[in-house]
Amino acid sequence: MAGDPVNNQTDEEIIHLVRSGKIDSFSILIERYEAKIKRYSRKFLSDREDINDIVQTIFIKAFVNIKSFDLKRKFSTWLYRIAHNELVNVLKKNKKIILPMIDLDVFFPHNFANNEVEKGIDRKEFSKKINSCVGELDSKYREPVILYYIEELSYKEIADIMRIPISTVGVRIKRAKEMLKSICKDLNEIYG
Repeated sequence: MAGDPVNNQTDEEIIHLVRSGKIDSFSILIERYEAKIKRYSRKFLSDREDINDIVQTIFIKAFVNIKSFDLKRKFSTWLYRIAHNELVNVLKKNKKIILPMIDLDVFFPHNFANNEVEKGIDRKEFSKKINSCVGELDSKYREPVILYYIEELSYKEIADIMRIPISTVGVRIKRAKEMLKSICKDLNEIYG
């Protein structure tokens, strides 16, 4: 055989194996999603040890609760939901938020490269300021922005993770962008 047939199975097929007693199959799901969940966690935490701990906790909770997973849904969305809950709990306890670097063109629709050259703007410094502005958003606006623009999840996936209607996801992202333009007025002046 060219490859391991279990590795070629869908997430749902692997979950079925785990539920039927082949618990070692869960390691395939960890391999598939560990890097993504770590990347997602890095958007909120900076300490490598904290990130590794939270990722381990997320996968333990997924394993322990695997029987409650609805096979009609996507495993990745369910796993992100567990991650969302764990990260929210950690942030509530620690009150520390580390934000990802967000693409500038997401919030400033102009061509940054042209302005960068014309005005001598330091892109890295500007990104830090944008991230600082994003940090000022309430978490109900900040998280959909991160999930959509950084994690590249669909509105439906975000709605499932945050347990809000899809239309609310769109409204929150739109409002977040409007708030950012207001919060980052000085950046608008430099950039615009």
